[in-house]
Amino acid sequence: MKFRPLDKRVLLERVEEETKTSSGIIIPDNAKEKPLVGIVRAISKKLEKESEIKVGDSVVFDKYKGSEIKIDNKLYVVIDEEDLLGILG
Repeated sequence: MKFRPLDKRVLLERVEEETKTSSGIIIPDNAKEKPLVGIVRAISKKLEKESEIKVGDSVVFDKYKGSEIKIDNKLYVVIDEEDLLGILG
């Protein structure tokens, strides 16, 4: 299924964090926070013309923003461009 965000929104796929610390301690699932980094999977037509964000970029986003949706049994986040904090890399 294809999805194209409307207005000035971005579709992100969350990047999962490591389940182990650098010292080897395993972090249980209930102690992990949701990742704040995502990969851009789709952007709205408005953003294609006026933003530096591109599909494939790794971005950092605000912790409590966006809406989770499920597409083809995979969880994504739809978020407003203004809630993106920056591009990694």
